[in-house]
Amino acid sequence: MAFTPNSPSSPSSPSSPSSPSFPRPRIPRGPIPTHNKDEHRINERIRVPQVRLIDEKGNQVGVVDTREALAMARERGLDLMEVSAASSPPVCKICDYGKFKYEKKKKEHDARKKQTVIKVKEVQLRPQTDVHDPDYKFKNIRTFLEEGDKAKITIMFRGREIQYVDQGFRMMRDLVKRTEDIGVVEAPPKLEGKKLIMILAPAGSKKAPAKGTVNTSSANAPAPSGGPTPVSSPGKITPKGGT
Repeated sequence: MAFTPNSPSSPSSPSSPSSPSFPRPRIPRGPIPTHNKDEHRINERIRVPQVRLIDEKGNQVGVVDTREALAMARERGLDLMEVSAASSPPVCKICDYGKFKYEKKKKEHDARKKQTVIKVKEVQLRPQTDVHDPDYKFKNIRTFLEEGDKAKITIMFRGREIQYVDQGFRMMRDLVKRTEDIGVVEAPPKLEGKKLIMILAPAGSKKAPAKGTVNTSSANAPAPSGGPTPVSSPGKITPKGGT
């Protein structure tokens, strides 16, 4: 007997028009509901049976039912705000919650305005440059420190210039000596790849200078042959790859 496939009208066929159809569920459109971001629970959001109440003048009322405290707040046109949820019973206060949030936001704004923002400004140098170019950039570094900003000094070595790394360390020591009256070494010179990096901070900075402060007395020390000159300091700062 020859096998014949099911006809399109067969009820067992998945493409049969008589087979049940399941429409794709529709996702409701509209704004996504967000959680209440209020720091304090207020009014009907307070679900405990009793609270320790403080009135709008700061007077202790005592332990009362939450419904009674909420009714007192509504009679005075104010809100019932939960101050301390960890207490037993929780402490609540009658206040104008909108005014409370405004004053708190204003205080935070004033506090941010009084904060001192210290910027880190970078100055890039090369080991072999004209004499006047480092002098000009050293003046910029002094200006940065006088304005209360930090200065990040980067000496870049390209190709075979890496053999002049000792000259880069001498430039760093010279810079520290020129700015010792207004700046301190926050991060001593460190060779990272082909970059020699040092960070200077204003002398009035709260952060103490790093222990490995550059020793300016060794600025004229002769460079050893075949390698970079290590910076003599209490922290024994040496570039990566040195001895």
